[in-house]
Amino acid sequence: MTIPVLLLTADDALYRHWAGLDGLDWAPARGHRLADLVPWGRRGVLVVMDARLLPKAGGDIPDVPAGLQVVVASAHPGDPEGQRALVAGAVGYVHAYMPVTGLDRVLRHVMGGEIWVGKGMLSRMLSQIGQAAPEPNQDWARDLTVRERDVARYVALGHSNQSIADSLGITERTVRAHISAIFEKLGVTDRLMLALRVHGIDQTATQGVARGADA
Repeated sequence: MTIPVLLLTADDALYRHWAGLDGLDWAPARGHRLADLVPWGRRGVLVVMDARLLPKAGGDIPDVPAGLQVVVASAHPGDPEGQRALVAGAVGYVHAYMPVTGLDRVLRHVMGGEIWVGKGMLSRMLSQIGQAAPEPNQDWARDLTVRERDVARYVALGHSNQSIADSLGITERTVRAHISAIFEKLGVTDRLMLALRVHGIDQTATQGVARGADA
């Protein structure tokens, strides 16, 4: 069964690249401008949108119509643009010319309710959260072991699994096992949600998962 996906760009060459999804169980449709989102708003479809259609920095990005899951794709991705897109309701931010097999993987993840950003951008976002929001209390750690608490704090500051392993003198495999246990105990599904929990930030503002990072 094919899955509908709206490809929103005025660039014919970029559309032809994205249209390669046609061979991966997707049914691409073409849009050219932001206004083309509106007719699709009640259909619950996925959208890949050219970042060049977004207003320039300083301009307001219109909210994503209800029922759409929009992945913004940029030929020159950067944190400010990616963060603006996510705040406006996008569920992903990717390189516009990533291989279509990779785009297929991103779309399948966001279709499952996740958020996708690159590993580097995720780490920087977590670091910013850690700097801006010191831990208010320890309620989140009540059911965790001492080592799991240590791992959770490192994750919440944007450290990679290998960096955590080096800091704690354990293997990366052990770090992964601790993170899996932490996710299960705290009822979170990704590193961004864990960081928000550790720092006491309302998670309704940033839902889902950032799958560009190591788990």
